Amino acid sequence: MARPVVGIVSNSHLINDQYLIHGAGAMNAQALADVSGVMPIVIPADPNVMLVEELLATCDGFFFPGGRPNVHPEEYGEEVTDAHGTFERGRDRISLPLIRACVARGQPVMGVCLGFQEVNVAMGGTLYPEIRDLPGRDNHRMPPDGSIEEKFELRHEVTVTQGGPFHQLFGAHKVMTNTLHGQGIKVPGPRIVIDGYAPDGTPEAIYVADAPGFTLSVQWHPEWNADADPVSRPLFQAFGDACRSWAAGGLRQAV
Repeated sequence: MARPVVGIVSNSHLINDQYLIHGAGAMNAQALADVSGVMPIVIPADPNVMLVEELLATCDGFFFPGGRPNVHPEEYGEEVTDAHGTFERGRDRISLPLIRACVARGQPVMGVCLGFQEVNVAMGGTLYPEIRDLPGRDNHRMPPDGSIEEKFELRHEVTVTQGGPFHQLFGAHKVMTNTLHGQGIKVPGPRIVIDGYAPDGTPEAIYVADAPGFTLSVQWHPEWNADADPVSRPLFQAFGDACRSWAAGGLRQAV
């Protein structure tokens, strides 16, 4: 039986400051293939070469990974400041309408880090430009030094809602996660349910209320060590199951 197809929305960057590419982290594709059991494909984040309708008809689910750029603040009605960092407007114009369309159709979506923030913005929410500048908040950014293992090591607890979907998935009320982000949810979208928090009150796990399909998204990076981590593995497995259900229903072409 063919594996469900999952599109990974890419990030754009330059090789040697000259050659533009659309790329996605290898560990994202590995986690989706090995743990979710799906076939990952990289989607160019460029509305000039991709249409949302085409993507909906091609893929069974979508994975929105982390990335260096941030959602442009005009997408949630705020002015640009230096604290907002860099942007990738092509990704905004693919990700945000794609998320809204998938939520409406019940097509599975999973957001990680920047993707988590995109889900909130797509559903009408706003973002803080820099979590560490807020009173009482911790620095959630990637450590500047150390090995890749040290950068992605588990650094804080996330407390999820008792009896909520993440609690049911993890089998635990508190779990340990890594943290490698600068921005975070300021105001959740009207249908966004914050289901998990870091110790400093930063939202870490969300879903879309009354969505007909899978919408679980997290602020941390579960793709790291996904096959062995007791938190990452059930999350990716559940996403894969949702994509298989969508594919089995023959709904991919019904745009």
